Amino acid sequence: MAPEKKSVVSRRKFLDLTTKGALATTALVSGFPTIVPASVFGRNAPSNRINVGAIGVGRISRTHDMPGVWQYDNALIMAVCDVDSKRVEEGKQLVNGVYAKKTGKSYDGVRGYGDYRELLANKDIDAVLISTPDHWHAPMVVHAVNAGKDVYMQKPASLTISEGRLMADAVKRTGRIMQVGSQQRSSHQFRFAAELVRNGRIGQLKTVSVGLPGDPSGEEEPEMPIPKNLNYDMWLGTTPEVYYTEKRVHPQKDYDRPGWLRCEQFGAGMITGWGSHHIDCSHWAMNTEYTGPVEIWGKADFPKKGLWDVHGIFRTEALYENGVRMVVSNELPNGIKFEGTDGWIFVSRGDSSVTASDPIAKQKAAKALDASDPKILESVIGPNEIHLPVSKEHHGNWLESIVSRKEPIAPAEVGHRSCSACLLHHAAMKLDRKLYWDPKKEQFKNDAEANKLLSRTQRSPYAIQVVASTKSK
Repeated sequence: MAPEKKSVVSRRKFLDLTTKGALATTALVSGFPTIVPASVFGRNAPSNRINVGAIGVGRISRTHDMPGVWQYDNALIMAVCDVDSKRVEEGKQLVNGVYAKKTGKSYDGVRGYGDYRELLANKDIDAVLISTPDHWHAPMVVHAVNAGKDVYMQKPASLTISEGRLMADAVKRTGRIMQVGSQQRSSHQFRFAAELVRNGRIGQLKTVSVGLPGDPSGEEEPEMPIPKNLNYDMWLGTTPEVYYTEKRVHPQKDYDRPGWLRCEQFGAGMITGWGSHHIDCSHWAMNTEYTGPVEIWGKADFPKKGLWDVHGIFRTEALYENGVRMVVSNELPNGIKFEGTDGWIFVSRGDSSVTASDPIAKQKAAKALDASDPKILESVIGPNEIHLPVSKEHHGNWLESIVSRKEPIAPAEVGHRSCSACLLHHAAMKLDRKLYWDPKKEQFKNDAEANKLLSRTQRSPYAIQVVASTKSK
């Protein structure tokens, strides 16, 4: 499908002279990004509203992504889509109920879809939330931007590095706005920690230590009848056909944490699940957002039996071209520790989480931001120093970018590079030896066995063409 940029822009008509003036004023007063208030657009002006379709309406969508959008009056969730028809109906009920409460009137304006391609064909939809399992992320982004839609996509960016490159290139080619759901970039403490490191408050950066939560293994699970409400073949997507069992997919009775998160067929485990957050923010502070490590090594324990087969206890390390060494392990406190020649800074989410069913770290951080010397955290970033972009709320930053057409706080290329680094650590776990990476060519050096891990065979009819690219930003 060809991009529909002209039709999308013309129907919104955001950028008349009045709106331009309001955008300029709000940006100058509070700094980028700022969500344009409903009074500017006109609360009842459909042509000025961003119509959003939600693809995948499970746990993370219901508790994080859709609430992140429906809080803004210049956006409307007009459609929901899921391969589980029960979740489609419950998603419609949820969103309709929210808008009924907001308007004080009966509301039944949300349309349901079982196939995301039908949702993308709806020209009234301007943008999509992609809150699906990891193996569907990159293919859906490619299809969405080709259909002229702007995208908010849950992290990690892709299942493989080759898919991630295809995704980032498609976003760049089509000129669409894409925000990766690395919402820590919209948290004050992570941005401030990165600015302190970038401006030399701990001297020359030497080591970055990244602590992640862990995931337990499980038992073998019996084959079960496929629920009539689930299109299991489409749920599997590009991955191999395997028998259905509920703990491989998602719960049928509630929206608790789904079992697919612990299956390597659909993701790499916590190294990408939480690593995409912490390694992304590490890259932000290291000024390596558009590159990656050059050497990676480490070890991991993998379950010897059971349905859930993602990595267990692990420790991996990486060396960057600038000489900084990164250590990643689930035996470290959950967060990021930056160590330099003149001190250290530790940053984390503190005791906060995205959903109630997030895994609990071995050690909770007592403070969201800490340092070897309290005076480091009292430092003021001067006007002539490095100031990183400010985002007060991640979904709001995405909506603002749709209006302004400026790059969001977590764009596609940055998300791809963060995910790639995670997948490089995963490759080192699998091969149990030192690997040498070329960040420009995005290939392992003289290592055919390692390069086989850059892509996976894709199953028809869901396969998308994945060609490893040598392009870099």
